[in-house]
Amino acid sequence: MTIYEHEPQYYETDQMGIIHHSNYIRWFESARIQAMKEVGIDYAKCEEMGFMSPVMEVTCTYKSMVRFGDAVQVYAMLREYNGIKFRIEYVVRDKATGEIRTTGESKHCFCDKKTGKPISLKREYPELHERFLQALDEE
Repeated sequence: MTIYEHEPQYYETDQMGIIHHSNYIRWFESARIQAMKEVGIDYAKCEEMGFMSPVMEVTCTYKSMVRFGDAVQVYAMLREYNGIKFRIEYVVRDKATGEIRTTGESKHCFCDKKTGKPISLKREYPELHERFLQALDEE
């Protein structure tokens, strides 16, 4: 599990003074990139190697509002991985109180950067495949 900490910025708020709903998806992405880095899979290096992991689906359930000045922790947990696709769950908590603010998940696949065709990480990059398996076992 990865914990990404974020202090919401004023520009992330809407006219009601709360964090605009679109920003939570950005926070999920930041947590996912950090989680991948923590298991030894740097996303920038993956792209240099010729593959990427685009978002196939994302969901977000808002439980309570985050306002400018609130600090949050985004917990990212790898829940599924089969060599081609993976799923990450997210829980956004208020850093001070631990209250759950938002939950969600994102689904991704691995594909060739040039062609956009799906690839098997197990077959093409076995070392990275093993890192994903190890991360899944640790969850």
